[in-house]
Amino acid sequence: MITVSHLRKEYTNAIPLTDVNAEIHKGEVVSVIGPSGTGKSTFLRALNMLDPPTSGQIFIDGEEITAKGCRLDLIRRKTGMVFQSFNLFNHMNVIENITYGPIKLLGLSKEDAEKKAMELLSMVSLTEKAYAYPDELSGGQKQRIAIARALAMDPEIILFDEPTSALDPTMVGEVLAVIRMLAQKGLTMVIVTHEMQFAHDVSNRIFFMEQGVVYEEGTPEQIFEHPQKELTRRFIQKLKVLEKSIDSRSFDFHGFYSEIENFGRKQCMDQKSIYNIESVFEELCVVTLMPKIPGFRFSLEYSEKENKSDIAVTYGGESLNPLTDMDDVSRRIIEHNCYGLKWEYNSDENRICLSIK
Repeated sequence: MITVSHLRKEYTNAIPLTDVNAEIHKGEVVSVIGPSGTGKSTFLRALNMLDPPTSGQIFIDGEEITAKGCRLDLIRRKTGMVFQSFNLFNHMNVIENITYGPIKLLGLSKEDAEKKAMELLSMVSLTEKAYAYPDELSGGQKQRIAIARALAMDPEIILFDEPTSALDPTMVGEVLAVIRMLAQKGLTMVIVTHEMQFAHDVSNRIFFMEQGVVYEEGTPEQIFEHPQKELTRRFIQKLKVLEKSIDSRSFDFHGFYSEIENFGRKQCMDQKSIYNIESVFEELCVVTLMPKIPGFRFSLEYSEKENKSDIAVTYGGESLNPLTDMDDVSRRIIEHNCYGLKWEYNSDENRICLSIK
């Protein structure tokens, strides 16, 4: 139904899309997730040419909509759009908002358009709001009306641009329930969302966007439970990372203790955990590793989801396990402050992994 090839979007001061390639099949529900600023909404708006790409191709049902001379008005009839800010016409009541497109663009009579609108309002449980104006509706009600308005055009594809991001948390559920219902009807849908559980439950496939590309894609199980790429894993597990390459004995170790302290406070970690991290860094990196090897990389990961911290220290060269001949005092301090201590060697790389208590 949708084919995207080498899509790129450039602005004067940013390039949100660098090389997007994707295929979406008829009847699929694809959720697009990823950090803010990675091009998710730009990608969605390109799919109906609201934000035309700088280069690349987009095909909708076999027709290239990026080609010169393409009848975008006809293509857009196949593609409904639901915006995060609703975009209802405030000077029209609800039923006028829903019937405007079918009357003006599809040529329906007012009677037929209103009959269809009432059916859609019944579907989203808002028939009693048919003659209310947008200012009289809650955010959740506005979004459900926006969905009904998109459906009134009989689209083959519906694009949702963060449909719950402007809503109070108490209103999110009512909108997600409507989208779940649509998913069961076999509509082709592309949903940009920050609602991870919803994306997991409703989607056939997940696109994880990062660095202006579809960085990883797969089934919800593959992406949420078995991500293959590091940036995907960090995003899904809500990991915050502090990394540092240490390649000289003149490295500012005291300054780095301050970085660890600030990182921990920013993540609202308790002071005991911060102290444990600093102690492990001192005994493992400063006392044990620095005298033996020319350099190493220190990585601290904090999982907001699990409220736990892990340290990984990697260095190249021959197999060298510092845990086997570590000073007894250092060993006791490390064992007191962490658990799951493990060393491994693979492809000329040594790796030490620890989980902080």
